[in-house]
Amino acid sequence: MENTIRVERAKRRITQAQLAKKVHVSRQTIHAIETGKFVPSTVLSLKIANYFNIKLEELFTLEDIDVRR
Repeated sequence: MENTIRVERAKRRITQAQLAKKVHVSRQTIHAIETGKFVPSTVLSLKIANYFNIKLEELFTLEDIDVRR
């Protein structure tokens, strides 16, 4: 899963720590999500998208996979 959290943070000039505090997780969690090492829960994903006031689909995208198998 890819995401644009880092880009959205840069637009708003906020740190990982500031975002983490707003969505009630650790800075390390935000870092892990941004680098693709951790896939957030649906609830956390929605909280982050809501914070940035964007659609979930604008924040997270699945890499190309063949789901027809």
